[in-house]
Amino acid sequence: MTNIGNKRSDRQQGISTAAIHTGYTPNSDDGAITAPIHLTTTFRFGNNGGFYDGSQPLEDWKAANAFKFNNDYEHYDYSRTANPTRIMLEQTIAALDGNTHGLAYSSGSAALANVVALLKAGEAILFSSDAYGGTYRFIVRAAGAQGIKYKIADLTDPVATEAALKEGDVKIIWVETPTNPLLHVTDIARLAGLAKKYGAWLVVDNTFATPVLQQPAKLGADIVVYSTSKYLNGHSDVTGGALTTSNDELYTRLKFLQNAIGASLSPFDSWMTLRGLRTLELRMQRHVENARLLAAFLRDHPKVAKVYYPEFFEGEQAQIVARQMSGPGGIISVELKAGYDVQKFLQALQYFPLAESLGGVHSLIDHPASMTHSAIPPEERAKIGLTDGLFRISVGIENGNDLLADLQQALERA
Repeated sequence: MTNIGNKRSDRQQGISTAAIHTGYTPNSDDGAITAPIHLTTTFRFGNNGGFYDGSQPLEDWKAANAFKFNNDYEHYDYSRTANPTRIMLEQTIAALDGNTHGLAYSSGSAALANVVALLKAGEAILFSSDAYGGTYRFIVRAAGAQGIKYKIADLTDPVATEAALKEGDVKIIWVETPTNPLLHVTDIARLAGLAKKYGAWLVVDNTFATPVLQQPAKLGADIVVYSTSKYLNGHSDVTGGALTTSNDELYTRLKFLQNAIGASLSPFDSWMTLRGLRTLELRMQRHVENARLLAAFLRDHPKVAKVYYPEFFEGEQAQIVARQMSGPGGIISVELKAGYDVQKFLQALQYFPLAESLGGVHSLIDHPASMTHSAIPPEERAKIGLTDGLFRISVGIENGNDLLADLQQALERA
């Protein structure tokens, strides 16, 4: 039988230790070091040391045999509600964030949908003007079309943010930091203070930074959200999402919604994501190392108009990066100067295929205006500076010098 339990000690564990040792202890049947996959949709009623055979009233049996896992359930019954493999993943991601509860979903968009479902009639969600296109698409065109109230503001601007909160109807603040694709950073602690002042929950999308580079819960976030398809899984072979929280009320409501909506992550995908998590810290170190190398090269290249990378920020943005991030991340956004052939540049690249998504071991290049952010109207993209000439580079873990040489030869051909 699988032994599910949090092995965190009283002292603070390192990221890699928590990723490897949270949520599972070798079982008593065979001592397997790697946790098994529970590929089952249903469970015999009553388990973990006793099965209900119908010989006594159910309530009497439950009273005599009840046990708890993950603070909520007395037994497994159906995998949509709870599955041992998914619980291991949920506990592990929560441990990495320093939170007590975790929930895993079939995608990052599903996690967003569950958070938005917390809203009651008359309540609104506030999100950033510099948001991922999928975030905009769901809140504005899906939830908004069903009557959910929303507001959009520059969340890096505390004056504009407070103005949006003063009406008193905002119950959820959803912020991505760094943002996608311009990599703007928001002061999480300051935003948490505003959320508390106006009675809102602060949700931080930590996908770009990961728990390795940023700890939003320690800065006051009520919920931390991820597209686990990106860095947490890290191998571009699983679509998933997750959130963590230490707020018992929010967890109870979100767990109900996860079960009711049914957007939970499958056991196999949970196991795959767990496998990816075990190398997260090592991978992030290489992502950052390579990104720093490429960003410095691109910033000084005569054919490049502008490079967006947190390490190059100045003023208040630089101060925020220094306060809340332990590294600048593995994403670079870049604009080529006018007059150069963008198609020749893209076609010449060997190690940067034109593709959506990010955060995997492979390097990728994306054209946000026509791909990941096409759901945002052109006039809205223009307001935030997302030009048609902008490219987002997800820097992988290949040899850095190989990546550098590839960019160099492609720019020469442009």
